[in-house]
Amino acid sequence: MTLPAKPKRNISSRKNILIGSVIGVIAAIIILAITIAFPGSTTTSNHSIMVDPTKEMQSLFVLARVTIQNTGSESLTNIIIDYGDGDKDIIPTLKPGKTIILSPPEENSLQFVRVTADGGIDIYKAYREPIAMPGMMGS
Repeated sequence: MTLPAKPKRNISSRKNILIGSVIGVIAAIIILAITIAFPGSTTTSNHSIMVDPTKEMQSLFVLARVTIQNTGSESLTNIIIDYGDGDKDIIPTLKPGKTIILSPPEENSLQFVRVTADGGIDIYKAYREPIAMPGMMGS
């Protein structure tokens, strides 16, 4: 006479759910990191602009810059870059596809940048600190 076999617990389905959940969380983190690391553009009709303020802490100084790119199909006019602390730059015209890189004044607190332009452009961004890569200056 043989004894009835014990039913097996269904561990593999729990394991699959756990693995799927972990993969989903990792994918969400990667997508979030990519969207934070690579700034997008702000669009209003034919006017589009990408603003990327960065600051890099070096051992002896801080390297700060603001990259502005016209990603639209028309020229941007009357661009005002407000670095905060009363510091501003004015760019009369930026043609489509062109990029400019500006440096805020040395005494600036480097908290935020506000960029306005004709065509309804009004962007407010905090400075970001790029990830230090091994072997690069300041890392």
